[in-house]
Amino acid sequence: MKGIFSVLVENRSGVLSKTAGLFARRGYNIDSLAVGETENPEISNMTIVSTGDVRVIDQIEKQLNKKIDVIKVRRLKEQQSIARESLMIKVSYNNTNRKDIMEICMIMNAKIAHVSVKSMIVELNASPEVADSFIKIIQPYGIIEMARTGVIALQKDE
Repeated sequence: MKGIFSVLVENRSGVLSKTAGLFARRGYNIDSLAVGETENPEISNMTIVSTGDVRVIDQIEKQLNKKIDVIKVRRLKEQQSIARESLMIKVSYNNTNRKDIMEICMIMNAKIAHVSVKSMIVELNASPEVADSFIKIIQPYGIIEMARTGVIALQKDE
């Protein structure tokens, strides 16, 4: 089971470290972590994705709620939220496969951010599932380097 947590925290030094430490002490893995300021510069929003059984996910939520720096914890349901992440891939190309890579980018809504003589950097902003698919499709062309952000998510209105 996947747990997506939207955690509002006080925007000050050490909060990220304390939160990550909570996961480490309990032996829980963080699959994805993204942190940024909200509309209020004194508050940050952490989007944390973790996996485990129902008991583990419930325990994570309870432990997050106990933290002093935590203002609010919301568990987001995958079906009722919009999740996105950014992905940048440097892929090698040659004259024979350049057009194929460009077509894949067009189909998958990816943008070619930079082109050099032997490689191009492609960026994609999509759901984690689409990002995974894009990586699988582009992998045979030769991924040189890749960077992927953590998931950010917001709950849909009912």
